[in-house]
Amino acid sequence: MTQDAGAAQRLQANANSGPGTRGTTMRKTLRKFLMGVSLLAAGIGLWALALADGASGAVAASVLVSSATNTVHAASAAPVFAPVACAAEASGAAPAIGASGEQAAGAPAAPMAPVVLDASKINAGDTAWMLSSTALVLFMTIPGLALFYGGMVRKKNVLATLMQSFAITCLVTIIWVVLGYSLAFTPGNAFIGGFSRVLLSGMSFIKGDKGVTLTVSHLATTIPESVYMTYQMTFAIITPALICGAFADRMKFSAMLVFMALWSIMVYSPIAHMVWEPTGWLSAAGILDFAGGTVVHINAGMAGLVCALVLGKRVGYGREAMAPHNLVLTLVGAAMLWVGWFGFNAGSALAADGRAGFAMVTTQVATAAAALAWMFAEWIGKGKPSVLGIASGAVAGLVAVTPASGFVGVSGALSIGIVAGVLCFLSATWLKNKLGYDDSLDAFGVHGIGGIIGAILTGVFAVKDIGGADGSVILQLKGVATTLIYSGLVSFILLKIIDAVIGLRVTEEEEREGLDVVLHGEHVE
Repeated sequence: MTQDAGAAQRLQANANSGPGTRGTTMRKTLRKFLMGVSLLAAGIGLWALALADGASGAVAASVLVSSATNTVHAASAAPVFAPVACAAEASGAAPAIGASGEQAAGAPAAPMAPVVLDASKINAGDTAWMLSSTALVLFMTIPGLALFYGGMVRKKNVLATLMQSFAITCLVTIIWVVLGYSLAFTPGNAFIGGFSRVLLSGMSFIKGDKGVTLTVSHLATTIPESVYMTYQMTFAIITPALICGAFADRMKFSAMLVFMALWSIMVYSPIAHMVWEPTGWLSAAGILDFAGGTVVHINAGMAGLVCALVLGKRVGYGREAMAPHNLVLTLVGAAMLWVGWFGFNAGSALAADGRAGFAMVTTQVATAAAALAWMFAEWIGKGKPSVLGIASGAVAGLVAVTPASGFVGVSGALSIGIVAGVLCFLSATWLKNKLGYDDSLDAFGVHGIGGIIGAILTGVFAVKDIGGADGSVILQLKGVATTLIYSGLVSFILLKIIDAVIGLRVTEEEEREGLDVVLHGEHVE
């Protein structure tokens, strides 16, 4: 592997700089680093104080539930609560994560915090399906999204783009286990969870003399909590990975890692809690989001738009050709996303039941409709349909049906797909050019706009007989606005702090040379 002329010049410049210059640079860098750590520590400290009341409430709830559970185990009868999925399946209206469905008549109330159960109470079919769904959703990020994005950038940046998805997968895994899961999916207050599951404390699988016991989440009572936690981890992984499409070709790898770590804790977890935890602000208000239209797509799309605006346009944008490097990779990645999305949407039923099957149908219909709608819109507008266009249309359909898949019928899914295909095409072409921002791989145009369309149309097409709740456009707009404002504001603040401490963007020379060589010392032949 050889260095090109630009790399050789930088190496020579470093060699010519004396120890005094390097020492000064190191001291400046150290000062910036210490300043950043201090600001971060102060922010986390204030945030933790604000959460104290919520955490206390979570601990108290856990104690009460533990007492109730001991009473249940003392008797040889079934648990006092019915598994949410099974009870609702019997009534034809199963509430999924974040679903504001009505409880089946006569069914006992579900628990409000994680509980300990005898392993015999776990549903083997549900667990097998959720294990499969977890693998499918992880498959969406690595390699699905990595290839989808990697094929759309220029050859000099393809490895850097793949590296982003892979590194985020590793980073968010650790953050989710340490703190993210606890903040998102434990009782706290209306806006954030507590600390009862920090480092997965309290999550258990115990094989003792009297049998096997394990914990289950109050949101998925027929599967082990470990499976539910890992399933939700895959959502937390793909969400920040989606943001990378907005700033492709120009962000420092170090700045990207810092931003994604902080964003995962301070943006993703609170939004997930507000939408999917029963006591969350938006969930209690009745917002419908079956699988992540607000939590994942609007959230990531808005953050991506803010990133694109703060970093500015790529060097040569609008003046130089920036054709995709390898559309074969992009099409293969889109196909992997499509297949993996069945775990994303149908898996959000949290059970191997009829609702999961129906969510699979609506997902397939909306995706196909959006792909065709984008293709024909492009054919009419530009004279030819493109491979990139039909692939982008399919992803737009997948995004738009995500919040609706467990609430709408086939006609609703078809309508959502057609609207999303056309409007996302206009957003990624006409709107982006009209407003002049550089959303490199259309993270906002597809995920932000697609998520907004899907969330709003869920309020139009939701069917009570399917999802247990009628839709409300006003309530859906509330969820959309909350996510846009919160994600946009916090993302902007984080980016500005990181820019002041370590800098966000590579230099113009480094950008022209390519991030593969500059950031990772590698290149594609």
